[in-house]
Amino acid sequence: MRRGLAIFLITVGILVIYLVHSVYTLLTLLVENGSADAIHSAEIPAPNSPLIDNMPHYIPKIIHQTYINESVPEHWREAQRSCIDLHEDYEYKMWTDAKSRELIATEYPWFLNTFDNYSQPIQRADAIRYFVLAHFGGIYIDLDDGCNRRLDPLLSYPAWVRRTAPTGISNDAMGSTPQHPFFLTVIESLRAYDKNWHLPYITVMYSTGPLFLSVVWKKYMSSGANVGDDANGGRVRILMMDEYNRYPWSFFSHHKGSSWHGKDARLIFWMGSHWMMLTLMGFLLAGVVGFGAWWVWNRALLLGQQKRNKKREGGVWERAMAWTSWGNGKGGYELTERHEV
Repeated sequence: MRRGLAIFLITVGILVIYLVHSVYTLLTLLVENGSADAIHSAEIPAPNSPLIDNMPHYIPKIIHQTYINESVPEHWREAQRSCIDLHEDYEYKMWTDAKSRELIATEYPWFLNTFDNYSQPIQRADAIRYFVLAHFGGIYIDLDDGCNRRLDPLLSYPAWVRRTAPTGISNDAMGSTPQHPFFLTVIESLRAYDKNWHLPYITVMYSTGPLFLSVVWKKYMSSGANVGDDANGGRVRILMMDEYNRYPWSFFSHHKGSSWHGKDARLIFWMGSHWMMLTLMGFLLAGVVGFGAWWVWNRALLLGQQKRNKKREGGVWERAMAWTSWGNGKGGYELTERHEV
């Protein structure tokens, strides 16, 4: 029994270690707030401040956006126009589906098969933003993000992304120098994360979306590459929520968006709102499953022991009967012969 218990505990331990290792990065994201790399309000000059002119500009003055074609829907035009009008000295690049595929086919042919075979169009829209930042540098902005002020102060960091809730980073506003090591890591990771999770929302989020980017970011920080604030630095700074869009002095304003979300997203959002309850239920379920496995294991050991005992008892009985038969047969005959003699 003790040997069986030891085998059971070792098996469960190995399974737990494997599961924890598989989701370790996701678990660490729950306690990662990005504060160590935050772009603080104190280091951002006020809009139109002369201090902005004294700041270094590492990121090129390019604004990237994506859409199916050049005909941007009416409800996003105000946001789009706000960024263009505030940055007349910036180059503006609209990446349509055709232009996106042409860039991948020309500059990154190793990724074309993956790019073409994404099941959701938003996956291609996600992927291309990483490629254009790695290739050209500049600032990527989602069409549902309007510009609240000029983005010049954000050019002073070799790369930046924004913090999102409840954890991790988002991919709706990002900036980078060309060939920044973080975005090179991102584009190199895309094929490894190209998996179908059956629910479209989860598939998008974990293959190309914010969850994918957050996991790569966390691993990038753990690798030790997240250092250096100059033009060739590898550090990724974090634009926190206050600086993102909460106040009149924030960089961006949010407009209607998330056009790709399907019905399954409602389930995910509900799960996010009730994560504490679901966590407790998960531990309870794990306990029930563990107890059930332990009971089945014990029953199997008990039945095996009973079978061995019966077999052993049967062997003893057979030997006893054999001795009895010998005594009543050949042994008795010998005694009779001796008596007669």
